[in-house]
Amino acid sequence: MASSPHCLVVGVGAGTGLACVRKFVEEGYRVSMIARHRGRLNSWASEIQNTTPYPTDLLDIDGYRATLREIVSQQGLPEVVVHNASLASFATYDTLDPEDLERNFRANTCGLLITAQELAPGMTKRGSGAIVVTGNTGALRGKPRYIGFSPTKASQRILAECLARELGPQGVHVAYVVIDAAIDMPFARRRRGDKPDDYYAKPADLASEIYNTAHQPRSARSFYVELRPFGENW
Repeated sequence: MASSPHCLVVGVGAGTGLACVRKFVEEGYRVSMIARHRGRLNSWASEIQNTTPYPTDLLDIDGYRATLREIVSQQGLPEVVVHNASLASFATYDTLDPEDLERNFRANTCGLLITAQELAPGMTKRGSGAIVVTGNTGALRGKPRYIGFSPTKASQRILAECLARELGPQGVHVAYVVIDAAIDMPFARRRRGDKPDDYYAKPADLASEIYNTAHQPRSARSFYVELRPFGENW
């Protein structure tokens, strides 16, 4: 295996996920990228050095397990995992399809479980590693029309805390980063055209804080991290 450290980013979209890829590469990591969209992954891999695309769908549990094993076989066990994958459905309680809720639990909660089952044993054997899970305020409180999303992120947060308490004493740092913000992406700007720049969280800034969280010293580690822009009310 190459001597440079290895980071796996699960859920590489055009915002936070891609910004994390760029940040870790800048810091000298080789980065494996997981997302559903093969074309976009291949395009980013051709643009950004030291990245390898692994298109897969977290809803396919067996396929996702196989992809994680392929990554370890080809790239080595990651030093850092950024688990940024998320699936959402927005509806009222009386219109939400229970199958949508079940699918979101599979992606958001079971996906993290599979990540830990496949990668954490090697990390604990090594005695080091970091798993940083990204969430949002849906993990903390319910809102109208979030009934298909918030319960799945809340369960993901509790799962991450269970992992942190179990894996921390074995040398593996698990953290949950809540992004309380509208992320500065074109679609967000279109929806909130009257908002000033201070209202938005910059993907590169989020990625820097995720990187910092993954590299906290053993004597001063956080599980729960909140990130919000200057202009966000809370």
